[in-house]
Amino acid sequence: MTDVLKEQKQKEYNEYVKNVTPTHSLWTNMWHAFVTGGCICLLGQAILNAGIGLGLDKKTAGAWCSVLLVLLSVILTGCGLYQRLAKFGGAGTLVPITGFANSVAAPAIEFQKEGQVFGIGCKIFTIAGPVILYGVFSGFVLGLVYWISTNLK
Repeated sequence: MTDVLKEQKQKEYNEYVKNVTPTHSLWTNMWHAFVTGGCICLLGQAILNAGIGLGLDKKTAGAWCSVLLVLLSVILTGCGLYQRLAKFGGAGTLVPITGFANSVAAPAIEFQKEGQVFGIGCKIFTIAGPVILYGVFSGFVLGLVYWISTNLK
């Protein structure tokens, strides 16, 4: 009798989980990511073209493009709008430079009530910190390997 009850409860639980678990369409998610990432890149290209149109060289216009995209991302994160965009666009918002800016700004905004040092100062690099650390470290190691390989010849 207890095995039958356990089986019945397990069946009911599985049915409950099936009902409350959201379903996602892979093709729809990929389309949203494609469109969102494409729009971010289109905005970046428009900023780049505007900078070149104002007489900046390509390198300087590219720097301004990066700065403005990061600034826009941080402003949207602070207003709570970047999360809505990320919910819609998924990976399309994470890949460009704006996603990195969001990952730095979001913890700082979330923990600002804990103060400048223990809130913002300690939490600002919780997500982006490992990326920066291991990016710099791996760049150093690869540079060292390259330097050794070119000087041994």
